[in-house]
Amino acid sequence: MEPVTFSESGGIRYLHFGSELIQGAMRIRDPNEIYLEYNQQMMAWLLFLATKPGMRVAQLGLGTGALTKFTHLHCPAVKSTVVELNPAVIVSARSMFLMPDDDRRLETMQTDAKRFVKSPQYRNIFDALQVDLYDAICDGPAASSLEFYKGCFNILKEPGVMTVNLFSRHKSFEINLKNICKAFNDRVLLFPESHDCNVVAIAFKGPTLEAEWREVSARAKMLKECTDLPTTKWVAGLSRANARQEFKLCI
Repeated sequence: MEPVTFSESGGIRYLHFGSELIQGAMRIRDPNEIYLEYNQQMMAWLLFLATKPGMRVAQLGLGTGALTKFTHLHCPAVKSTVVELNPAVIVSARSMFLMPDDDRRLETMQTDAKRFVKSPQYRNIFDALQVDLYDAICDGPAASSLEFYKGCFNILKEPGVMTVNLFSRHKSFEINLKNICKAFNDRVLLFPESHDCNVVAIAFKGPTLEAEWREVSARAKMLKECTDLPTTKWVAGLSRANARQEFKLCI
């Protein structure tokens, strides 16, 4: 397992896996904020799925627990299952980044994400899935095979939405995108690249999703008011960055 280390600068606490590369961050005076832009975009499933009692979300890769904290605070109807292999990451998320302890709405599992998505007990269980799996080298996602992404597809319900953090300027990007598209029948949208070269992909399972962008914008505005996520920028970025989606969302 990689060693877990920390640094602080300008009121921001950072998570590292034994190197200078950043694995997550938290604004100390606002620990429930999702600080990093790509991390914010990992919540984009909220644009397409309304939260409701009994809804389940899986998060593969814990990091600082930013997504977990946000969902726990803003989505009280949702049960989150977090999958993290490194026990030190789980301890640090709770002790250094103020992630809540497990309760009836939060389950933390120390296990391998690749094994988790293959398990028959999780087939068709989750409404949304967030995948952010990186190791100390950070040369691409730690799980990127077609088999892995088929597993992700299988654990989602219909309708279901997956968000994945990818590195845009690395050879792993094309490999991952190709396998996501194969596993999800080419039903994939991409955010524009963020300033740190991250690109978040959104993949869909279930019936065809068709909506006017003004309808998506209305939901984005509501989410902005409720959560303060920069969701209004998301709609413009998604419509601009994806072919044949300029005038109407159809995927």
